[in-house]
Amino acid sequence: MTAEPPLALASVAVAIFAHQEERRIGRCLASLPLDRPDTVFHVLVNGTTDATAERARAAAGGRANVIVHDIAQGGKSRTWNHAVHHLLTGGESAVIFMDGDAEIVAGSIDALAADLAAHPAANAAAGLPMNGRMAATYQAGLRAEGGLFGDLYALSGRFVAAIRDRGLRLPEDLIGDDGLVASLAHTGLQADSHWVHDRVLACDGAGFLCEQVSLLRPASWVMQYRRLISYSVRFFQNRILSDIMTREGPDGLPARLSSLYGEWLPRWRPRPGLTGWFDRKALARMRKAAG
Repeated sequence: MTAEPPLALASVAVAIFAHQEERRIGRCLASLPLDRPDTVFHVLVNGTTDATAERARAAAGGRANVIVHDIAQGGKSRTWNHAVHHLLTGGESAVIFMDGDAEIVAGSIDALAADLAAHPAANAAAGLPMNGRMAATYQAGLRAEGGLFGDLYALSGRFVAAIRDRGLRLPEDLIGDDGLVASLAHTGLQADSHWVHDRVLACDGAGFLCEQVSLLRPASWVMQYRRLISYSVRFFQNRILSDIMTREGPDGLPARLSSLYGEWLPRWRPRPGLTGWFDRKALARMRKAAG
């Protein structure tokens, strides 16, 4: 991936991950305060073959602080690394991460930045899911576990600067970013024995709306089927990550998790029930990736 020079210093940066989001990216950007003078919005169009980039540029309306990056290689974790190490200045007070298919509740960026400023010992703040029949359950889980949803979360500028200084990167083939980022935030970039719950906040003033799966749209069924396979891959990847974070901490993270699949695959079996179907698909994918 070609490095791009960092943009001018801004108080807040927003990284918007968009893969094949031509249908949703306009609504996503319309939900954001794009006219904030202290904020740079990086639209990270990655591995996309549709019109996401063109529609994002149209929605940006020529604003100099809304930058559309058309990145050839896909993968959220790979793109996260690119944003953190090549697009940010390292001097931001807060960095917001969000998905390009989400719509953000008004005031969320201010609320996330304010929460981090008010709690200087915190490394991250979570936006909360605001729609869907499981929203209240997910909100309670985020508060109890100190989790993050990739749809919307923020990292303090100090914490992002520490990640940059250490040269830490997420494994490029990691499914999702939020689980590992939450772990890094809780531990302060150390092993799991240094876990502190209050280093990740649940921000009551920040929330996001996601498109719900519709039984009337066949495309939604296909998307959900693929998503469930990815969730199974993520389940097995998390077992590797947990071992690394327990024994070595983030310095033990490999460039690609697939480099460790050969060691782990013989230990894994599909879980019982319907989940096992998706586990089998996931394990087949992982065996192929292991070579």
